[in-house]
Amino acid sequence: MNWPLFLTVFTTVFLAELGDKTQLSTMLFAAKGDNPKLTVFTAAALALVATTALGVLVGAAVGRYVDARWLSRLAGAGFVAVGLWTLAKA
Repeated sequence: MNWPLFLTVFTTVFLAELGDKTQLSTMLFAAKGDNPKLTVFTAAALALVATTALGVLVGAAVGRYVDARWLSRLAGAGFVAVGLWTLAKA
């Protein structure tokens, strides 16, 4: 296993998910007293695994046709655009 890559991906995704809508919605489901916590955890974990698998599959497919540098630039521009949009709406 490529440990530097593993730690980079883990840290990036972990930090990106903190305070994210996904985490907030999971906290709301868990906060409701009659919702079984194991069910909330399992459903949320499986949803994240499924979306991550989709991201890996799509990323691998797109990566065959588009240079990784351009994908990085596109992702960066997307994050900047979302940040600017968030600032404009605030």
